[in-house]
Amino acid sequence: MQGEDLAVWIAGQTAAWDKLTPAQHYLLESLGIDPEHGPELRPMRTSQDELWERNMTAARQFHAREGHLRVARQHREDVEGELLGLGSFVANARRRAAKLSPERREALNALGMRW
Repeated sequence: MQGEDLAVWIAGQTAAWDKLTPAQHYLLESLGIDPEHGPELRPMRTSQDELWERNMTAARQFHAREGHLRVARQHREDVEGELLGLGSFVANARRRAAKLSPERREALNALGMRW
């Protein structure tokens, strides 16, 4: 298992549960690993469009609460239990403004983005 992602290894163990020995079942269960209620794994990679949408959800939430999009660089926004680096997102969007699509610029403009 050296160098292997633990979540991938757990998913492999639960997927092959029927092929494991009773001793392996016992060891996995003692670690809290259960094939029927195993860990819910998020995809390892998120597309750039999905990441943009998650960050825009955080930006909309912040704007709805605060009335502006002046976010401190280190601010993290809690969106459905996931902390997103909204401050980094806004700072990076400003820095890369010339490379953003017109649609993305307009979405940020709608929230009062100060470029």
